[in-house]
Amino acid sequence: MPEQSITIGHKEFTVACQAGEEPYLIAAAEMLDAEARTLLNQIGRVPAERMLLMSGLMLADKTAEAEDRAKAAQAEIESLREEIARLRARPEPEPRRVEVPVVPQDLTDALTELAARAEAVADDLEARAAP
Repeated sequence: MPEQSITIGHKEFTVACQAGEEPYLIAAAEMLDAEARTLLNQIGRVPAERMLLMSGLMLADKTAEAEDRAKAAQAEIESLREEIARLRARPEPEPRRVEVPVVPQDLTDALTELAARAEAVADDLEARAAP
């Protein structure tokens, strides 16, 4: 088992870990060290055992808060999935039928002829009215 040297709160520790787990140990130690340094900056000199205990509790509190947020996010995701499933299961709306009136060609021709006759009558009346 490889041993890894870590620093937490300005104190050196040697810790054994499984081969290949060194990066995880170093990352965890850096998180614990950050909490320990915060604690030392606030309180000052603290015995190692108390520093480690308080730092661990501070990390546990952050972890619990992150887990609560993850659970809330997961519940929101599940709620959204249910809403999506409900919307997908809903029947498709009936297509709207739109009817566009079409004027038959023979009616168009008849109206054109009628308009031409009306213009001819109007022209004739204008010619008669002129002295």
